Amino acid sequence: MKVIRLQQVMEMTGLGRSTVYKYVSENWFPKPIPLGGRSVGWLESEVDEWILDRIEERDTLGVVSV
Repeated sequence: MKVIRLQQVMEMTGLGRSTVYKYVSENWFPKPIPLGGRSVGWLESEVDEWILDRIEERDTLGVVSV
């Protein structure tokens, strides 16, 4: 199990900081876990799963956002 920080989440997803937190608040992206102080991180496996879900959604529904 690996914890990744926001910068890595942004690199993996192509999302910006504000969008990541917006999606978290809308329960559409994995919630971060507290690491101490003001630091948070995400489980890499949950972010990977979220990405795979987006791919499956695209392939199943034919959804393409531009």
